[in-house]
Amino acid sequence: MEEKRIVSYCGIVCSECPAYIATQKNCDTMRQEIAEKWSKMYNAEIKPEYVNCDGCISGSNRRIAYTNECAIRLCGIEKDVSNCAYCDEYACDKLNPIFDSYPASKSTLDEIKNTK
Repeated sequence: MEEKRIVSYCGIVCSECPAYIATQKNCDTMRQEIAEKWSKMYNAEIKPEYVNCDGCISGSNRRIAYTNECAIRLCGIEKDVSNCAYCDEYACDKLNPIFDSYPASKSTLDEIKNTK
């Protein structure tokens, strides 16, 4: 059975994110590996117990902590869109930092925008 593709507001594919996968598998080993990798990558202390995420568009409270303050997510919720590709203002300046860090997110949103 193929898993449903879950696309966040900013275009990151949640269902392909290691934190999402570790959460769905409830795998503490994966959480530990991700926490170590992200701690180095972002020069911040990320504990394995922080690696719990059902995706920022889910109604779940299990989300990476940053999503609670993410301007893109908050804007998407306010505008009641599935993701930014469905917004009349796509692509706004709020998305530039994500597109710079994760260029695939722009491609994902562009693909959705062009097929809706």
